[in-house]
Amino acid sequence: KDYMNVVAIILARAGSKGIPHKNIIDFCGKPLITWTIQQLQQSKAISSIWVSSDSDEILSISQDYGVEIIQRPSGISGDTSTAESGWLHALDVIEKQSGHIDLVFAPQVTSPLRESSDIDRGLNDFQEQQIDSMFSCSIVKDLFFWEMIPSGVLQSVSYDYKSRQRRQDIPDKYIENGSFYLFKPAVLRKYNNRMGGKVGMTLMDFWKMFEVDSMEDLRICEALMKAFLLNPQRTQERC
Repeated sequence: KDYMNVVAIILARAGSKGIPHKNIIDFCGKPLITWTIQQLQQSKAISSIWVSSDSDEILSISQDYGVEIIQRPSGISGDTSTAESGWLHALDVIEKQSGHIDLVFAPQVTSPLRESSDIDRGLNDFQEQQIDSMFSCSIVKDLFFWEMIPSGVLQSVSYDYKSRQRRQDIPDKYIENGSFYLFKPAVLRKYNNRMGGKVGMTLMDFWKMFEVDSMEDLRICEALMKAFLLNPQRTQERC
């Protein structure tokens, strides 16, 4: 099935504990949110782009980049508000204006390390896998998690340290990287969850899993952006 009306909904609250005004902080010379907007605009498959925010400043910047805007109610814009509540509100607003929506593409503003090709691949994978919802992910070869249990004892979680396997014998693990989600509107409404029904995944490069939640993250992501995506030599090599 071809999904004719694929709507991108970008949630961008004003509040942020880690970094003030995080969604519009300067990132490699532009407000952070504009990287996501432009990646969506370069995609071949996105029908329309909507930014939902409780911030007039964020909405104004978004409008300057030519996307549709939605005033997100303050009641669903607090620190404890879920992304699901924002998407549900946005869905109602968009459907009243534009009619039926086949599919929602929901990117995370704080994951600027992505390309329009990731977006197009995700939509293609969604159709090929014949699924109802999807998350973007990266492969992690050897992830050795430990946790401290209440008694104060350390225990291995993702492997058995008593019978450690060779690295090449460990099966790949897929980490949900938060860059974007895809779901049918019916899934969100039925489960009040971005994932439901038949769930699939789409792969992204490992370095694209980093996101901006602190000033240290910001510096790391800027370094990766400059090395991988803004490097003229790398662009030339790929052409």
